Amino acid sequence: MTKNVLTKITQDRGSWWVHKSDNLFSSFYKATSGFLVAIIAKLRGINVAKGCRFYGIPHFRRYPFSQIEIGKNCTFRSDQTSNLIGVNRKCILSTHEENATIVIGENCGFSGVTIGAAKDIRIGNNVLCGANSVITDFDWHTDISKTEPAPVVIHDNVWIGLNCVVLKGVEIGENSIIGANSLVVRDIPPNVIAGGNPCKVLKTINP
Repeated sequence: MTKNVLTKITQDRGSWWVHKSDNLFSSFYKATSGFLVAIIAKLRGINVAKGCRFYGIPHFRRYPFSQIEIGKNCTFRSDQTSNLIGVNRKCILSTHEENATIVIGENCGFSGVTIGAAKDIRIGNNVLCGANSVITDFDWHTDISKTEPAPVVIHDNVWIGLNCVVLKGVEIGENSIIGANSLVVRDIPPNVIAGGNPCKVLKTINP
């Protein structure tokens, strides 16, 4: 074998061991994070169902007499190295008023996603939220905006691309895909691809 081939084999073997060690570290990190998150969630009165996976520690803030519910087998990536597309912050789940509600279904995935509710946010099953997206049902600076919160509903099997913002009063129909960097300010029907600022329907897809 030539010198170049031997060098390539050596490099590939080294990469293989690095890859294996990364996987082992990731498994250990996930287990440790999951244990810590379970304690934090319980202390904050947040219900996390079985099978949820946490990479890094998300930030939970539950306003008194409000509710945060997370369904089975959801994944939260709050560590920059856990999603190679680029997570620039922890996952944040927060309620901001009494009786505010965040309910997340089963088998959902979130990477550096912020979810903030002053009224009601409901996310169905099998929903994927791309890196660094924001979902909120109010305008945050209520002392300036003088507006009321409005519920957000995201139905089953929705895929929201990275860096999207979903604002108050929006309903996204099942099976729809929201393109990266979209600003969603109005309802999106089911079974479509939508994108842009403001987000609009681009194409219908077969359910």
